[in-house]
Amino acid sequence: MATNDNFRYEPDYGVPPGDTLIEILETCGMTQADLAARTGRPLKTINEIAKGKAAITPETSLQFEKVLGVPASFWNNLESNFQHFRAKQREGERLKGYVNWLKELPIRELIKRGCLRASSDPADLVSQTLGFFGVTDPTVWRHLWLNPKAAFHRSRAFTTSPGAMAAWLRIGELEGQKITCEPFDKTRLRSELDSLKKLTNYSVGKLKRELVEHCRKLGIAVVFVAGLPGTHVCGAARWLTPDKALIQLSCRYKSDDQFWHAFFHEVGHIVLHGKRRVFIDDSDQSGTEQQERQAHEFASSVLVPPGKMRQFLKVWQLDQAALEQFAQSLGIAPGIVVGQLQHMKVIAFHQHTRLKRFQFDLTAQN
Repeated sequence: MATNDNFRYEPDYGVPPGDTLIEILETCGMTQADLAARTGRPLKTINEIAKGKAAITPETSLQFEKVLGVPASFWNNLESNFQHFRAKQREGERLKGYVNWLKELPIRELIKRGCLRASSDPADLVSQTLGFFGVTDPTVWRHLWLNPKAAFHRSRAFTTSPGAMAAWLRIGELEGQKITCEPFDKTRLRSELDSLKKLTNYSVGKLKRELVEHCRKLGIAVVFVAGLPGTHVCGAARWLTPDKALIQLSCRYKSDDQFWHAFFHEVGHIVLHGKRRVFIDDSDQSGTEQQERQAHEFASSVLVPPGKMRQFLKVWQLDQAALEQFAQSLGIAPGIVVGQLQHMKVIAFHQHTRLKRFQFDLTAQN
């Protein structure tokens, strides 16, 4: 009879436990009938275990330990791993039925960004993609990620790909979950708006760290995720938990005035609107809904208060020196003033662009 030391378990996921049982019985010089008699189990049950038609239960494994001298843990692990192997086989067959779903998603780009591993096995890609989204099948994915509660604010100039948008949002969600934030406090956020405006004067290299840290203390996770093909998105705002908001920015247009307007636009959603919707804002940010208009007006007024803008337009000349001095009085970068004046059509879009900072892309630092 074999001793316990001879059975150091090394899992072999493809071997049915019954095959191992037959080998051990041969080693012990014991028949299935002998094992049935010694364990008190029906011969039919022992035969079904040997043929892989019946599983080795925990009770049976304890009986095998006593009769064969093989630890019950060995039999339990062997059975567990074999059942896991069979489940994976069934899962693989199930996943093959979802391969066409991958066509709805920017799989190549997700692989390029390290969200998925390259694989020649379509079922493996389906499995990875489901894991990336944290769902079990495409039906659940559609319910969670294409829910109408996600307020897709689409530009008239582009057609948004729902799959690409869902992937972009998921990348941001996963990045946001990594940031530990203090509990959100709306009153404190409002009181810190001037401090946030001062960051507009920071260099790109310093800004990312400072903005993320500042917002983290206010209960907002800020992440920078370049847009995926088919998204044409500037930013998004939503809530990860009741006490933690997420602002996701794509830096689609590389000028500081557009970056800061997009940021404060999302802040506006967080300050003004509810916690159940996902606000997704495109490049024109024209605002076809009341909440979008409110967020747009919030961003504009926080950066350049309307009263001060009116006063400036009455008494100042619109030359470079005046624009720089006005921006300095507001504590913001001059490119933001230029951007607002261009948007208001007070000046042409080619005027004073030298005051803007371009290549303002924080996603490139990820």
